[in-house]
Amino acid sequence: MSGLTHLDESGAAHMVDVGGKPATQRLARAGGVIRMSAEALAAIKAGDAPKGDVLGTARIAGIMAAKKTAELIPLCHPLGLDAIDVTFDYADGGISVSAAASLTGKTGVEMEAMTAASVALLTIYDMAKALDKGMVIGEVRLLEKRGGKSGHWTAE
Repeated sequence: MSGLTHLDESGAAHMVDVGGKPATQRLARAGGVIRMSAEALAAIKAGDAPKGDVLGTARIAGIMAAKKTAELIPLCHPLGLDAIDVTFDYADGGISVSAAASLTGKTGVEMEAMTAASVALLTIYDMAKALDKGMVIGEVRLLEKRGGKSGHWTAE
């Protein structure tokens, strides 16, 4: 049909068969940011948010989300991830997240890294919405991928 890997000859969506591909080491890093008021940011930094440890909870949520990606994104393969790492940095006016997922396998982990970053940011929002309902989540994107046929790629 169009050469798109998730469409069959008739144009119907299907899961790509990766059975014949060699397993390689794969890594993906994704990131995003949540912007918020100075008051909300100060409360998170001080550990004074009404719902408790915002970043600790967001880290766990991101890790859990990466492991559930195939249940959320219809054509993703369920993967046995080797590692998931979710980290945060305070930025002027908000918090940035970086999520890394890795495995040795036949398909990439980009969606797992992006799901981890997205859910971590949503969890920050949920944990701090009593402080600032106007928080803005943005700039969620793939930052780097390694492994597989396409090799190493980094965002500009």
